[in-house]
Amino acid sequence: MGENDVLETPGARQHKALPTRTALAASVVICTRDRPDTIGRAVESVASQSATSFDVLVVDQSRSNETQRIIQEYMQHYPHVRYLHLDRAGLSHAYNIGIKNTSGAVLAFTDDDCVAPPLWLATITRCFDEQADVALIYGQVLSPTDMTGVEGDGVIPTLPIPQRKWLNQRDGFQVFGMGANFAVRRSVCEQLEGFDEVLGGGGPLKSSQDYDFAYRVFRAGRTILLEPDMVIYHYGFRSLGQWPSTLKAYGIGDGAFYFKHVRAGDLYAARLLLGKICLHSARELKHLIERGRAGARWEYVGHIFVGMYHSLHFGVDRRRRLYVARSL
Repeated sequence: MGENDVLETPGARQHKALPTRTALAASVVICTRDRPDTIGRAVESVASQSATSFDVLVVDQSRSNETQRIIQEYMQHYPHVRYLHLDRAGLSHAYNIGIKNTSGAVLAFTDDDCVAPPLWLATITRCFDEQADVALIYGQVLSPTDMTGVEGDGVIPTLPIPQRKWLNQRDGFQVFGMGANFAVRRSVCEQLEGFDEVLGGGGPLKSSQDYDFAYRVFRAGRTILLEPDMVIYHYGFRSLGQWPSTLKAYGIGDGAFYFKHVRAGDLYAARLLLGKICLHSARELKHLIERGRAGARWEYVGHIFVGMYHSLHFGVDRRRRLYVARSL
């Protein structure tokens, strides 16, 4: 944590992390930045979960104090909600700080524009209890039916999971998941040394910290579960004007994620990267032939190469599979 990072509990404000609490069954980490209009609903949905023995940590990187004010109000009603402000931006950095400042054996993550049904956390802990070999779980991210106040055409990123599936070195692997709804065993986070802070929203390489983390779980010989019963509703509407810039960020992050592992000598990652480029290029070529114009995904494909190029500004720790600053 930086010297200006602040962790709060009701009635207290400190410039360092609180002492370690009694270990809980689960901890939920919600990272947020400048979304005071949605963070309250997200926190309330998680704080009121039917599960027992859990806490909620809001890691805030907002540039105003509006989010802090909102969370402090919820802390008066939900004593298991805590608040932490970071001056340094970056989603992966926020994840790692959230991990360090919680004690749950299971770590669950959702976004500041999502709503969790009452059984969300209970479903997560049940899946881990029933399947000892599962290290990481991704759940469905669905579009809500009530989008009151949203006007105009646009996109809500979702991730449907029609049936349960295991990803590992035995059953096969695919790059799959969405940071709005995932959970991991704390022991796995410690083994992998957390998330790559060069990747992810607010970081130098924009996105794909979740894909990278899942791939490192796979490389470590662990199992990832895709669980349809683990549902989150996503209110993250992107207008058609915003969507191209979102695709550019996705492309940069994906290119940087794959290329990091390629640079570490990983031939399987090279195969995945080539497959990604070929698949999306073929889809866009078909779109061009059928409609006579290029689709938005050309921006995504092009920015995969941008991400690969920008990643060369960083070195790669081959053992840990993390980006590192280059030595001057």
